[in-house]
Amino acid sequence: MSIRIALPKGRLLDETAALLHLAGWELTDYHREARSYHLKSRRFPALCLRVFHEKDIPIQVAVGNYDLGICGLDWVEELLAKYPTSALVKVQDLGYNMGSLYAAASKSARMTMEGLRTEKSVIRLASEYPYLAESFALGLRLRQFRIFPLWGAAEVYPPESADLTLVRAGTEAELSSYDLAPINKVLDFSAFLIANQTSWEKKDMGEVLDSLGDKMPARFPSPAKPAALGTPGEQPRAGTDEDAVWLALPDGHQQPPTLELLRKAGIHIDDYPSPTGNRRPRVNLPGTLVKTVRPQDMPLQVANGNFDLAITGRDWLLEHLYQFPSSPAAELADLKFGKVKIAAVISKELSMADVHSLAPLRIASEYVNIADKYARDNHLGPYRIIPTWGASEAFVPEDADLLIENAQTGRTIARHNLKITDVLFESTACLIGAKSGTYRPAKSRRIENIVNTLRAAVEDA
Repeated sequence: MSIRIALPKGRLLDETAALLHLAGWELTDYHREARSYHLKSRRFPALCLRVFHEKDIPIQVAVGNYDLGICGLDWVEELLAKYPTSALVKVQDLGYNMGSLYAAASKSARMTMEGLRTEKSVIRLASEYPYLAESFALGLRLRQFRIFPLWGAAEVYPPESADLTLVRAGTEAELSSYDLAPINKVLDFSAFLIANQTSWEKKDMGEVLDSLGDKMPARFPSPAKPAALGTPGEQPRAGTDEDAVWLALPDGHQQPPTLELLRKAGIHIDDYPSPTGNRRPRVNLPGTLVKTVRPQDMPLQVANGNFDLAITGRDWLLEHLYQFPSSPAAELADLKFGKVKIAAVISKELSMADVHSLAPLRIASEYVNIADKYARDNHLGPYRIIPTWGASEAFVPEDADLLIENAQTGRTIARHNLKITDVLFESTACLIGAKSGTYRPAKSRRIENIVNTLRAAVEDA
């Protein structure tokens, strides 16, 4: 009997790999340098093991695609906050990667629980955990609130772009390194073994679970605590200049080419990329303040007025515009780096005719709205969109029939026994802003100067 198990990549990978090594599973290629999402166990050859982004695991287990999974309790509770009747069983606390979710505000705000309850203005709450954030706000009986769902970097949003954040941290001291003060501890979490309820009741998984035995909780050191994120207050806060321009720069792999473009434009920026994780770099442009955030979040944040300018990918701008066609976020300049193809991808074992014959067609993607538009425009018949948070290649062919994925060279796709069947469009980095923004003259001049400076740098490249 096959048992399907979803294992995490990212923050839980090292300790989960150590746990399964102690349990004698003898896994192939489960380490940070591995490029495979399909694993084998020499001890349990009948196991079907897949590696996913941690946030996808509770969903995959709840819908029955996997019998067991390992992920953080925070993501389990986020799913249950939206779908409280999900078919999930919390099997065992694994005792590693412990931390807490805190509702926190900027230290300068001096905010309290009682103050939140009596606040009459709209409270802006930014988080990777939008459903837990909503539950917190409702439980606190906030009079008015708005939830800003994020892909990450929630700690950098207060106080300018949000009043509160629901953010994970190992300790309150770590929160303090973000220049945040805790308002309330919402949840303690650690790595958890979870199961699909039907599988738990009907499948014999005793031998696999017994192999873990007293290895739960795992008997190996916890990872080192993250370094403090720079010195709080290095950059001026909002309010020091009402004509200040807020510029969002990308984190992750787009940092080096972004830095190179800024240098060509004569824009000097300190601590970007930051070895300490500081997300408030300093720039030599007068009246300009910078934050480093996720490119996926930028279009919505520009539309909300939290940033005036941002460097993101055209793919994420279109993903936003397909969901919000009347959004003010617009492309101001093509920056011509970070070129990728947004493509339809299927298993090498299938043809598109085979895919068209499937009903309902399962389409997995980080680009939920782009995928939905592609399916409608191409009349793919009955289909279901499966949102993912990365590692989408792991879904085909067992858990999805078609991917809408970005590809730079196509080598990663080929390595996972997949092939591109259609290219939707090409995406490059772009500068975005509000197409109908109304600003004071001084701020308008500053924005125009940045836009023209970056355009000139691209033309001279």
